[in-house]
Amino acid sequence: MFNVLKKKLTWTGTALLLALTLVVTGCGQSGSNNSANNGANANDSGASNAAEERVITHAMGETPIKGNPVRVVVLTNEGTEALLALGVKPVGAVKSWTGDPWYAHIKADMEGVTEVGEESQPNMELIASLQPDLIIGNKLRQEKVYDQLNAIAPTIFSETLRGAWQDNFKLYADALGKKAEGDQIIADYDARAADFKNKAGDKLNQKVSVVRFMAGKTRIYLEDTFTGLAFSKLGITRPDSQKYKDTFVEEITKERLPEVDADMLFYFTYETGDGKGTEMEQEMLNDPLWQSLNVVKNNKAIRVDDAIWNTAGGVIAANLMLDEIYKIYEIK
Repeated sequence: MFNVLKKKLTWTGTALLLALTLVVTGCGQSGSNNSANNGANANDSGASNAAEERVITHAMGETPIKGNPVRVVVLTNEGTEALLALGVKPVGAVKSWTGDPWYAHIKADMEGVTEVGEESQPNMELIASLQPDLIIGNKLRQEKVYDQLNAIAPTIFSETLRGAWQDNFKLYADALGKKAEGDQIIADYDARAADFKNKAGDKLNQKVSVVRFMAGKTRIYLEDTFTGLAFSKLGITRPDSQKYKDTFVEEITKERLPEVDADMLFYFTYETGDGKGTEMEQEMLNDPLWQSLNVVKNNKAIRVDDAIWNTAGGVIAANLMLDEIYKIYEIK
């Protein structure tokens, strides 16, 4: 195009300026601040280069997001699973609660992802260095640093974590510009849960306990937990003795072990690497009261993975847990 200009030396200065303007418009692209011009040029050519802007309503207000973010930093464990399920590998993520630094069931998919601290204390400088175009977090965990995060990149927060993974997942999918894919993933999970409930039949008459061992603690996990949410969809119910009020877990002493007795019992252990969770598990399992439980005598006390059944708290873990439940109940 510039050869044409060399042959037109007799043009006036005004005409030359106009020609240069046309050349720059035709051969280059306008800057990022000229979105209106970009849209007009794109429309002339029959395609739009202007990024679509969506306003996402979340726990901290409303945030405009352009296009489909690709450099995403995620600050919750369940959020990490949401991104992976939607086909988005984060550039940065908080450390898994257990693992080095990721849970075993997502480790392969997290290769190359930068660890940016823990849910309770994300590393701001490291997050900024990753130059994200979206940050996903949670009000319960990071409300105090929201403004700092939002100054780095558009930031959206889910409200809470306990019993809310499906709602959170839909929020994250919308923020990523993947609402349709997110809705389908949830629909597929719900369909699997309904299929299990339909096929289980009389097996759902069994009462089921869920117990977690931690450093110095033994807890009965109830309805408003990750496992409890799944059980509600599956039609799995708790023993009549576990009618505790105003709590999502009931912490018990060794003397209260009879309260965990049931037709079936799932137990898992939160072990951070110091051996204290495992120590509590062994102390309880070797106690005569545990050994005297009918569920133990009937070989219906089943050890399962803490990350999948509780700690990870996301869509991948939910599906893996459902896979195990299908097998345990011998349902195809």
